[in-house]
Formats: sequence, structure tokens, C-alpha cells
Amino acid sequence: MNNFEFINPTKIIFGKNSIEKLNTEIPMNAKVLLLYGGGSIKKNGIYNQVKTALANMDVVEFGGIPANPEYAVLMKALKIIKDEKITYLLAVGGGSVIDGTKFLSSAALYEGNSPWDILSKSIRTEKGMPFGTVLTLPATGSEMNSGAVITREETQEKLAMGGPGLFPQFSILDPEVIKSIPERQLANGITDAFTHVLEQYMTYPIDALLQDRFAESIMQTLIEVAPKILKDPTDYKAASNFMWSCTMALNGLIQKGVPTDWAVHAMGHELTALFGIDHARTLAVIAPSHYKFNFEAKKEKLAQYAERVWNITEGTLDDKAHAAIEKTVAFFHELGIDTKLSDYTKDYEGTAEEISKRFTNRGWLGLGEHQSLSPDKVEKIVKMAY
Repeated sequence: MNNFEFINPTKIIFGKNSIEKLNTEIPMNAKVLLLYGGGSIKKNGIYNQVKTALANMDVVEFGGIPANPEYAVLMKALKIIKDEKITYLLAVGGGSVIDGTKFLSSAALYEGNSPWDILSKSIRTEKGMPFGTVLTLPATGSEMNSGAVITREETQEKLAMGGPGLFPQFSILDPEVIKSIPERQLANGITDAFTHVLEQYMTYPIDALLQDRFAESIMQTLIEVAPKILKDPTDYKAASNFMWSCTMALNGLIQKGVPTDWAVHAMGHELTALFGIDHARTLAVIAPSHYKFNFEAKKEKLAQYAERVWNITEGTLDDKAHAAIEKTVAFFHELGIDTKLSDYTKDYEGTAEEISKRFTNRGWLGLGEHQSLSPDKVEKIVKMAY
């Protein structure tokens, strides 16, 4: 195992009726900005639960944060933070709302001229405005980590940010919220979490036995509960396991002591920026081609994944590794997720070259666990995904 340090200060409040505990987590003298997305929380009862819990607090609202948190929209929220002298942020939503809130947490205290610099110049946030979350859509794990991804439509960019100042102070996870989530979003959430684990697992053996089994257990759990959740989102047992698996997939624990990849995300983010494709679906497009292209470097872990997660015991190491990729594609298809770029757009010609050019311009010259994935290799992987 590699050396590592691990701290995760986020308090998790998990279970039925946990939203009512909100008022014990936010300081009574705080001026709160309540942030949410397209308004679904007003239809499914979550908004009313939150407002009831905050009835005795000074609350200002900002809705309309889109599925890929958009910089221009967030800048309107930032103006409210400044004008209203907000002191505490509360994200009520999925990963997009939480990511947007993390950006605002950083931008609210940022002293530079343009908050976009936080993203474009990879400025690490050491201290942000305090915030908490009420998770309404399991997927990204943003409720228990310190990272975020923000989109800027005018430049067709999607960039990441982070730092120790961006952990939520608390996150409320009530699995009952899942019963109102549309099937498409549930499938996205399962795919997103599953791929998060793959990014931290599908590298090369480093004798991190416990970390490997943590990762494998999360993937096994997602595979087991996926059909139950899609069939019946009111199944509380399945919903509980789904929600906690998504959180555990990206709260920092399974990446400690091991090499990680994240090239799939880097390429996937560009597909979202260029075509507006759901984040999870871009990961399903890129991952199979990425593993095929980097087969020799990853085949030992692919074979281990085949044996432990998919129970594939027959054949050579190469046979198992190839079968693992096929099983992964089949799993995505069972969720209703297409795995080729051409399934989402007919304007895919030139995409690989554009992404390669963007990575070159940003100086992203060596992605992946070996930092050997150069822009010309990225171009080949994206073309394989057409």
C-alpha cells in the first residue's frame, strides 16, 4: 500500500425522518441561503420538510441550479450571498446542487477578481463558507467529499475544483427520498457510483487487500440492488443500500493507499460540456474503450474484478479480463444506459480531436494511474467510443 493521510469531517445523519434534524445542525443565528435545483423538491414533499425544520431561522432561497451546475447561474446566487450577507449555505438536491454550493462556498470567501479562476487555475480551497446538505439523489458522493465540478456554457468547459475547505459540515441522507426519483436518474446514479469505484480500483495490484475488498463490496452491492431499485423505488431496504453505496463510493476512503485513474471522468466531462450528455452516461461511453485501450496495463485488476465481482472463474487471465469488460457493458445496458457516443449524437465526428486539443492546451499531458495517457492516446480512446 502507498502512504496516505485520511480525514473526513462530514457528519452523516442517515435514515427515515432525518430531515427534521436540520435545525439542530445549523447555528440558530445563521442567515441561510437554501439552494436547490429545478423544483422537484416542491413536488415530492422534501421542500416542505426542510422549510418546517428551518421555520425559526432566517432563510433566503435560490432555486434553478441546473443538472450541470452552470457558472452563470451560480454567479447570480453569489450576488445574493453578498447582498443579503448570507453566513451559511444549505444544498437540498443531488450532486449538481451540492457541487454548485461548494463553488459558492469557495467563491463567497474568494478575494481574487474572477471566481472562475478557482476552476481554471486549480486554486485549492482551504476555507469556504460553512454549508450542509440534504441529499435528494444518490449518485455523486458529493455529500461526503470536498470536490466539485462546474460547467461554463459559454466556453463549453466542465472543470473540477476542491480542497479541505469544501467538506460539508453535515449531510442528511434519508433513503425515503428515492421513491420520487425518475427511473432515468436512478439508472444514472447507479452508473455514476459504480464508475466512481472503478476509477479508484481499476489500476494495478498494490497489495491493498482491504481497499480492494471495500471497492468490490460496493460494486457487488450496487449490482445486487440495481434491479430492485429500478423495479420498486419504494423498497426502503434497497434504497438504503443504494444511497450508502453511492456515498461510500466517493467519500475518500477507498482511494487511500492505492493508485487511482480518473481519466474516464476527464474524457467524460468533455462529452457533457460539448453535447450536454448526462454525466453518468458519458462515463459508460468512455470506460469500456478506456479499459480495452489500456488492457495490458490493467488486465491483472480486470481479471481480479472478473473473479470477485462477476464470479468469472474460467479461462486465462486475459480471458477473464476481457470478460470483465463485457460484463460491465452488459450491466450498463441492463440499466438502460447506452455505451457508444453515436447513441447520443450524430455529430460525433471530430470530437476526439477536439478533446485531445483541449487537454494539450490545458497541459493535461499525462492522465491515468501511470500519468502516461497523453492527448494522442485520449484521441484514440474517444474514437473507439464512437
